[in-house]
Parts: sequence; structure tokens; C-alpha cells
Amino acid sequence: MNKNEIAEVLEEIGTLMELQGENPFKTRAYQSGARALEAMEADEFVTRMAAGTLGELKGFGEALVDKVSKLYATGRLEFFDTLRAQIPDGVIALLEVPGLGPKKIKALREQLGVESPEALGEACRAGRVANLAGFGEKTQTKILEGLANRAAYGKRHRWWDARAVAEPIVEGLRGLAQVRRAEAAGSLRRNLETVGDLDFIVAARAEDAAAVTDWFCALPEVKEVTARGGTKASVRFASGLQADLRIVPEEQFVFALHHFTGSKDHNVAMRQRALARGLSLSEWGLVPDAGDGTAKEKAERGLSLRAESEAELFAHLELAFLPPELREGLGEIEAAEMGGRKANDQSPTTNGGVGGISLQPLPRLVELADLRGAFHNHTTESDGKASLLEMRAAATALGWDYLGIADHSKSSVQARGLDESRLAAQVAATHAANAAGGGAWLYAGTECDILPDGRLDFDDEVLATLDYVVASVHSAFTQSEDEMTARIVRAIEHPRVSMLGHATGRLLLRREAYKVDLARVIDAAIANRVIVELNAHPSRLDLDWRLWRRAAERGLMCAINPDAHNTTGLRHVEAGVRVARKGWLTAESVLNTRDREGVERWWRERR
Repeated sequence: MNKNEIAEVLEEIGTLMELQGENPFKTRAYQSGARALEAMEADEFVTRMAAGTLGELKGFGEALVDKVSKLYATGRLEFFDTLRAQIPDGVIALLEVPGLGPKKIKALREQLGVESPEALGEACRAGRVANLAGFGEKTQTKILEGLANRAAYGKRHRWWDARAVAEPIVEGLRGLAQVRRAEAAGSLRRNLETVGDLDFIVAARAEDAAAVTDWFCALPEVKEVTARGGTKASVRFASGLQADLRIVPEEQFVFALHHFTGSKDHNVAMRQRALARGLSLSEWGLVPDAGDGTAKEKAERGLSLRAESEAELFAHLELAFLPPELREGLGEIEAAEMGGRKANDQSPTTNGGVGGISLQPLPRLVELADLRGAFHNHTTESDGKASLLEMRAAATALGWDYLGIADHSKSSVQARGLDESRLAAQVAATHAANAAGGGAWLYAGTECDILPDGRLDFDDEVLATLDYVVASVHSAFTQSEDEMTARIVRAIEHPRVSMLGHATGRLLLRREAYKVDLARVIDAAIANRVIVELNAHPSRLDLDWRLWRRAAERGLMCAINPDAHNTTGLRHVEAGVRVARKGWLTAESVLNTRDREGVERWWRERR
């Protein structure tokens, strides 16, 4: 294990010990040890482990050093495994309920015998939680709301998590001798922010279908096989995520992939377009609408047009290729028709409108390789898990030209926000690192809290020392829509604010967005040339993709930021790029596709 992975284990040990009511000094020792490892440079950690000098640091007693050494050497710790096994899964699940920490969970267990979310719900509905010291009616109501959200969200999964399950399965299917082609389809392929279930489409011969379904149903992560037939199988994974496997003849593969990828609205529009041309489009093929038999029967008789790729399928219907992420039934077919006409020098394009969105030839959507850096990232100076230099090294390894550091400001006490003196020291460290060279250029910024009245957390003199300012809401989420909107607009109008962070504060599958008039916020951002970030953290993906196309057409500039709290978090930009593509964003509308000169020119011209 590396130091950050070890720090996460120490942090979890501290949490588990709190749940058990262990001595606070012991729990704090593990938590403090985790913080110390996070703040330590990777090279120093490796050097100390090799030299056996970790125990020279304050807080690292013999027992803690022994546990760190075992994790470093083997990646396992019997003490941790035993501790985790002593706590029921239901109790661990209580940590997912907003507003509940180890101390409150311990009180619920000891005083009410609550050891699962279900038991907690029963206790709340009976009014027993409100009577506990330190809880009350307000807390009980919030817990019930959190439990309701958890139940509603339990059927969906973050795209990032679902992708982690799907990718190895697709690779495994492609590795089978019986499989000719294999892809994941559904909302995962369309890059929706959350996924209800997985769909796998496989091309194989009928006589090989049983071997493919055998392999699929025997996957180690499968907890239950819910259905199984000759060419189909459905399973449920331990995480609760469900998956369907469909096996089709190779000549039907493209049609099945298209059918099980597109949204209902997209597929309806495509079928209507086919009918207008005397054809019938389905998962079985693209067959003549006239004549006897179903679409499946016609396809089996060899009447379907052939398509080796989805591009050929779209071409049969006189459309330019539509990337999967655009297939939502939101005017993409009309845009693909115009794009196809332009590409083939047919009838001239005209500007029309679908759902209030102007139709333009298909753009070249932004790609991951277009990104040159990112601006909203954290270090161990606030609530990050890696130091300034470690974050820089990770950005350099990604091939980035620059990296912006925007640690929290002082009002975010829960995130160890920086006060003026600590921020000044970080700015100096950033300048020193740039002077020393050897990696991506570092920009000095801040994620500055927007206070409840719209003021910023730092004075103008402090903000003037920075390269840029990300302004974000981290408190008073229950303000009315008018109050929240006025608060954010006031911050946007501040001349030192460069970009707005996570505009709605939502946490996917955990917390709803606060009430805010985004039309007014976007208007203000455009008027003041303030960038609105697309926060790429898999739990945020905020601003929502549904708003970007129209906003970008009006001139709103985006920055795809990972909101990284560790080095691996920088890779979350991939999720952001995928969502940006759903919002029809091009590289020209994303600031961090520009090189350093382009970025700095934007800032200068704005000021």
C-alpha cells in the first residue's frame, strides 16, 4: 500500500473504534496518524519506511508504526479485518445516512438498539429518536428525509461506479473464444450521471450462447441469477446493481447495440424516420416496412440492410453519426440530418428550432485529450489527501501543462479551510515550486466560500494575490430560492471571482440541489464573464448537462474541474468530459482546453 491508502485504513480504523465506543484518545491517535501521512511527501514516507524512522515523528508510537509497517509491506492488517468483522454491515450502512456520525450512531445503538437503516426508520417513525439527548424533532425529520432519499436512490448507481463494474466484464466477454463482438449499452454508454442497471450486447453463434451465459452467470461478483434463457441472462451483483446479457447473431449486433443504447425518445424518433423511408427499425435490423412477418422474422429471412457499424446504420437513414451520449431525443436527429447534408454537399442547411434549441451542424465534441489542466483541486493544506508537490507530479504524469490549487477558505472549518496567513504561505510555496521547475505550472487559487449574504470569505486585498478565485456555496443550503440566487449572483458580480464552483451543491444519490434560479445565475455569469465549472467529481457532475448546450450557445464559458482531493482524483475529469459531451460542449467552450497563454489571456481580458 502507498501512504494515502494506508491513511485511509487508519481513518477507517478510527471511525470503527468510535462506533464501538473506544477510548477517544485511541481513536484520535489513528485519525491524527492518517492526517500526518497525508501531509507527508511520498518520497519522505518511502525513505522513513526504508530507514525505520517513522517512529521519530510525533504521534507515531510503537503500535501505530507496527500497523503502518504491516500495511506497507503486505497490504493487509489482521487488526483491521477483525475490527471490521465485529461491526454489523447494517451499522456501517448507517454512516451513509446524512447527519449521522459515529457518536450519534453509538447513541442509537446503545439507547434504542438500532443496528440498521430499517431499524432506524422504525425508531424515527415511532418518535423515539427525537426523545434522545442531542437529537430532537429537527434531527429526526432530517434522518427520515435522508433515509427516504437513500431508499429512492438505492436503485441507481453513480456512472463512475457502474463503469468500474462493466469494463472488466466487457473485456472478459471479448476474451471468450465464442464471442465475436461485445459492448456495454444502456444509460452507461450514454454517459448518464447515474445508472439503473447494465446492459451487455454480445455477438455470438446460437450454438455458443450457452457457454457465454455460463461464463456471465458464474462471475464472482454475481450474487444472484434472476433469469436465464437460451440467449439472455439477468444477474444481480453484491452491490445491488443488476445486469442483463443479450446474445444476438453478428449481423444483428449493430442494430441491437443501437436499440439498447438510445433513450426511449431517441429510439421513437429513429423509428419514425425509418418509417418515413418505408423501413422498419428495431433491435433485429432495418427491414422493409411492407410485406408479411414481424421485423424479427424479416431479419431472419435476410431482408435487413447490413450495417457493420452504427455509422452505417445512421447513414442508411441519411444521418451523420450520433455519438451515444447525444442519443436522448433532444433534437439530435435534426442536427444529425443537417450535419449529414453539409458533409454530403446536399441541400443547404437552415437554422430551425427544436424545443427552443437552435439547430446547428453536429459539432466536434470536447475530448479528454483536449484538456491541458484543471483549476479546482485540493491539497493537505485543507481537506485533500496529497501535498502540493504530489498533486503537481500527478498532473505532470497526466501530461497536463498546468494545475490550479484551490484549497478551502477559512469559513469551511470542517475542511480545515485556510486563513489569510496560511493562504499567503501556500501562494509563496506555489511560486517557489514554479521557480524550481520540473513539472506542470502551478496556479495559486482558492475555493472561497460564498457567505450567506453573498459576501466572499476573503477581503479584496487577499484575493488580489491569487491567479484566480473559485467561489462556492458550502453553508446555509436551506435558504429560499430568492435568497440563494441573490447570494450567488452577488458573488458572481464580484470583480475578483473567476469561476463558480458546483453551482447547485448536489451530491448524486445523496443530497438534492439547493433551490436556486439557474437561469438568473447563468445570465449573471455570462454578463460578468465568470466561468461556471462542470464539477467532474462523480458525486457532483454539476452544472447539470441538460443546461450546457443552450448556455454555451449564449457564450457561457465552462471549466471541467475534477475537485480532486487526492492524486487519483485528477482522473475524474474523464467523467466531466463525458458529461460535457452530453451537453454538446466543444473544446472552444471549455477554458482548460487552452494552453497557459490562452488561459492567462482569458483572465487578463476579463479583468
